[in-house]
Amino acid sequence: MSLAEQQAALVGALTAGKPVPAGIDGARFEAARVALLRKRAGEVARQWPMLAAGFGERWKREFAGWAATRPTQGSLRDGWDMARELAGRGLLPSVAAVELAEREAAWRYDGSSTPASRRGPALRSTGGAVALQVAGRVWILRGRS
Repeated sequence: MSLAEQQAALVGALTAGKPVPAGIDGARFEAARVALLRKRAGEVARQWPMLAAGFGERWKREFAGWAATRPTQGSLRDGWDMARELAGRGLLPSVAAVELAEREAAWRYDGSSTPASRRGPALRSTGGAVALQVAGRVWILRGRS
């Protein structure tokens, strides 16, 4: 196996849940894997502060559980993908639902390509939150209680 193949196998094991390559110290590997997941969680929390806040002290553990077998797509897309998945399962915290609805109204994101800003008006309802985007401004619509 070439050095490039060995490196690719190690990166896959660290970031995408692939098998740990032979000859790698298990304890050191696990420490590196956990450190990378924590770093990713911090980066996603900077892009998606309400998503992270919705989980409070459990954020890093929740994110690590979600991200353990998913290679990063960048912190913006990782947070978006996680929020959408949680919303689809009815598990998205309400403060994160508002954040997701705002993003969905302001940006187009198909889950695979780079997000792009919307040019026309948009109305998005996600996880119980509703956002309206007109002329580049996003408003959260709230019902009467």
